[in-house]
Amino acid sequence: MVGGGGKVVLVLLVVAIVYGGGLRVEADGSNHKYNERERVPLYANKVGPFHNPSETYRYYDLPFCSPDNVKDKTEDLGEVLNGDRLVDAPYQLNFRVDKQTEVLCKKKLSKEDVTQLKTALAKDYYFQMYYDDLPFWGFLGKVDRENKEDPSEFRYLLFKHIHFVISYNNDRVVEIDAQIDPNQAVDITEEKEIEVEFTYSVVWKETDVPYEKRMEKYSKSSSMPQHLEIHWFSIINSCVTVLLLTGFLATILMRVLKNDFIKYSHDEESIDDQEETGWKYIHGDVFRFPKHKSLFSAVLGSGTQLLALALFIFLLALVGVFYPYNRGALFTALVVIYALTSGIAGYTATSTYLQLEGTNWVRNLLLTGCLFCGPLFLTFSFLNTVAIVYSATAALPFGTILVILLIWTLVTSPLLVLGGIAGKNSKTEFQAPCRTTKYPREIPPLPWYRGTIYQMAMAGFLPFSAIYIELYYIFASVWGHKIYTIYSILFIVFIILIIVTAFITVALTYFQLAVEDHEWWWRSVLCGGSTGVFIFVYCLYYYYARSDMSGFMQTSFFFGYMACICYGFFLMLGTVGFRASLLFVRHIYRSIKCE
Repeated sequence: MVGGGGKVVLVLLVVAIVYGGGLRVEADGSNHKYNERERVPLYANKVGPFHNPSETYRYYDLPFCSPDNVKDKTEDLGEVLNGDRLVDAPYQLNFRVDKQTEVLCKKKLSKEDVTQLKTALAKDYYFQMYYDDLPFWGFLGKVDRENKEDPSEFRYLLFKHIHFVISYNNDRVVEIDAQIDPNQAVDITEEKEIEVEFTYSVVWKETDVPYEKRMEKYSKSSSMPQHLEIHWFSIINSCVTVLLLTGFLATILMRVLKNDFIKYSHDEESIDDQEETGWKYIHGDVFRFPKHKSLFSAVLGSGTQLLALALFIFLLALVGVFYPYNRGALFTALVVIYALTSGIAGYTATSTYLQLEGTNWVRNLLLTGCLFCGPLFLTFSFLNTVAIVYSATAALPFGTILVILLIWTLVTSPLLVLGGIAGKNSKTEFQAPCRTTKYPREIPPLPWYRGTIYQMAMAGFLPFSAIYIELYYIFASVWGHKIYTIYSILFIVFIILIIVTAFITVALTYFQLAVEDHEWWWRSVLCGGSTGVFIFVYCLYYYYARSDMSGFMQTSFFFGYMACICYGFFLMLGTVGFRASLLFVRHIYRSIKCE
């Protein structure tokens, strides 16, 4: 899978994302160079409640001034998945043409229009536009609540003038800022017909900032000194957790293992002392294959694929493919890489299944293909229906759904089958240092805290504590309007998460074997993946305590997609936990003589 073929895959990925991922809107001049008075592309994107980032609507769903012919911009897969619906904006902002006060239009707002705008102002609606591919935002108006507690006394003010300040360097646009004048607003508190004159003004300023650095403005906020301090504190916190854990393993576990090895290697001891206890006592059962082999193999296959997906995404992030407001590039990358890595899932699942002496590898392959995609598709179907009912931009058009289904049919499924065939032909046998006895040994009665749920709680807490500070910034970026660009720090935290998950699962597996409980296969997966459960619990805390999200659509989108992400983490970290435990168990049983 790696080597020459891996390089080709990586090159294809970058090409697909850079040229198919919507890196930019094609301007009239595709090189973003303009002559004086030349038209510069301006697209209106969407409007929506500021606190509900998933609940966005088309710009002209509200009664704004519109051009005679409203043209939709042709968008790629990533932009559509991101909920972007770009259309021509009514403003004329030609290159280096100042305007004092230009009338956009005189619009007669009906009673229904006023009611619609009042509802929008009450929910803090904002608009987003793109000017020569530079994003900018503004609020539609404000609710004057000054010294008033009764909502019926609030004043609803609709802004009717926008002042554009645009910076340029030679023949290129470098920055745009849309300023709202609160003094130029119309009172729409009374729900009655009203005529409003919408106006705008434009000022052009020369700047020394080079065109290549024009996007840095958007990423500065996440790398300001006070934020960087918190991120480094997060890493130090994670590193301390890792050091404490590795110290704990090195001193306690290694010392215990050393004593075990000495005890088990003394043949000259008396018959009473030779009676086997602890983990050696179950050497004939420890490599007994788990129940539900097909599901177990499918979990490992899907988990390995998601781990590969995460590493490829980090690789692209670190080489600079994802920058702020690079519309849809991340979504394009996720779809393309998931499709291309499905061969890894097929190979891992089938080879594992056949090593565990499974017989129906085709059914196992089908289960692997549906294990993560199935719940994701069901969630998407429900949420897309909700978005259609709300007429939100998050509702995917039929054409986009067809494209995704074609990718799944023509790329994901064939690669999954090819991976499965490669896994079947690999014919690798399971490496077990000890022979497995014919009949399983009975597990002795264990105290309550040795139960699966309590062990999962212990296993998930430490890895979660290593990432929870960084989680807030990721959530504020994905489910808010903050920007996250420090991918190097995120990658370090991700590696720490993998290491801590592996270590804690190994420790718990040893303690499980030490009390003669040989059913460690599924337990190691559940303990490794339990961090996903902790992340979902954090979702509940974030939604109710740290965000202002509200409404059925936003709530269902937040919990629906976060449930899928947490499930993905469960599969990925569960795979890491099992692989680490398997290496450890093989090592300790190879170090002793097993009769």
